[in-house]
Amino acid sequence: MVQTVVIKPKLEFAPSRQGKKYYVKTFGCQMNEHDSEKIAGMFELDGMTRANAEESADVMFINTCTIRENADDRLYGTLGQLKKWKNEGINRKLLVGGCAAQKDKQLVRERAPWVDVVIGTHNLTNIINLLNQSEDWGPITEVIDEIEELPTDAPSIRESEHSAWLTIQIGCNNSCTFCIVPSVRGPEISRRPSDIINEASELVESGIKEITLLGQNVNSYGRDLRIDNKSRPYFAQLLHKLNEIEGLERIRFTSPHPKDFKEETIYAVNTLSKVCNQIHIPLQSGSSQILAKMHRGYNKQRFIQKVDMIKNIIPDVSLTTDIIVGFPGETDDDFNDTMDIVKYVEFDSVYMFQFSPRPGTKAQDMEDNFISKDIIKQRFQYLKDVQTDISEKRLKRFVGTYQKLLIEKESKKNVEVLTGKIDSGQITHIDNKDVSIGDMVPVKITDSTPFYLKAELI
Repeated sequence: MVQTVVIKPKLEFAPSRQGKKYYVKTFGCQMNEHDSEKIAGMFELDGMTRANAEESADVMFINTCTIRENADDRLYGTLGQLKKWKNEGINRKLLVGGCAAQKDKQLVRERAPWVDVVIGTHNLTNIINLLNQSEDWGPITEVIDEIEELPTDAPSIRESEHSAWLTIQIGCNNSCTFCIVPSVRGPEISRRPSDIINEASELVESGIKEITLLGQNVNSYGRDLRIDNKSRPYFAQLLHKLNEIEGLERIRFTSPHPKDFKEETIYAVNTLSKVCNQIHIPLQSGSSQILAKMHRGYNKQRFIQKVDMIKNIIPDVSLTTDIIVGFPGETDDDFNDTMDIVKYVEFDSVYMFQFSPRPGTKAQDMEDNFISKDIIKQRFQYLKDVQTDISEKRLKRFVGTYQKLLIEKESKKNVEVLTGKIDSGQITHIDNKDVSIGDMVPVKITDSTPFYLKAELI
């Protein structure tokens, strides 16, 4: 079930599309998912209702990703397929936004001239105005280079009535050589703490139990605000303030950067009752040589020191990470360094990626050092096999323990089973008897599989 949550002040425009239906297709990360929620919210303020399928939509918005090469390929393949959808309907409107639109600008228009609106990442709140203009004047492209402050007046249509994304920061000031995010999302901009607290409170009043704080580098939050004339991260302080909100039960966050991970943040995770016992700390590579080429700002030893500090303060913490396999120049020894850290840390899970050169990044210019795709695939499979065993081992430690489970949805494979996450983030299944979606219930973990836990109500 979806729910509309309007964060005040409301956008000012009169509904003009009553009876029309919209459909939003999202590619990419959590930031894109949250942007899509805002797009859906603005469509509904304009009088539209959500379509159950593409075929019944009058307006379709494609929210794009460009973090990997296959994301670009997927976008243009999708737009090619949607040409038929657009031509088969009367006055159907096709809109494209997000990171690929920000990166490619006019290229989207050139490759898919049947698209009515192309919009970037910085001006999504202008989507209805642009849609209106396209109806009056024909196809339009509006991609601006940057914004000065975060908009706070966009509504959201959430897929969940009990959990929500909460943006605290956009953009990134780092210069990782493999990453295109700074060029499509711009420099770091932090929201004012009061705006974040107010939005979180409104979300809780609407029934939200769990919020996930979003930012490209959340633990540098506040560096640009100069509160009390000081330039420094205020992320730990923000966690303390959010923890005080009555009715809020869980706080998660993504994604931090290892070089900015401060001891005060770790203590906040350990001591604040509502902050979940889960930390995502992106490794990317275990080789100091490769990390230097990536411009990550730390080496192998410093990463291990960060992990050791986390585990010393929070011995039972659940750790997850990101790893890129096959970065230009990666030797067997470099890859073995990565595997050494994987085996040493024993991450609960790893988000694995095969290196993909992105236009406009420095890594794209390292062509002379590109690794063969066959070698990358072999290394990737080895990492996957090793991590699968580690993840299975890590899940087994929960069997017999008592946890709190937030029930999120029905299992895709069995309607008699509901699924959700325990505090530390592990997917957990439970029979649907005596429990409902949105419940926060005490459970006993009865069994584990390679990919999820099983629980019973207590």
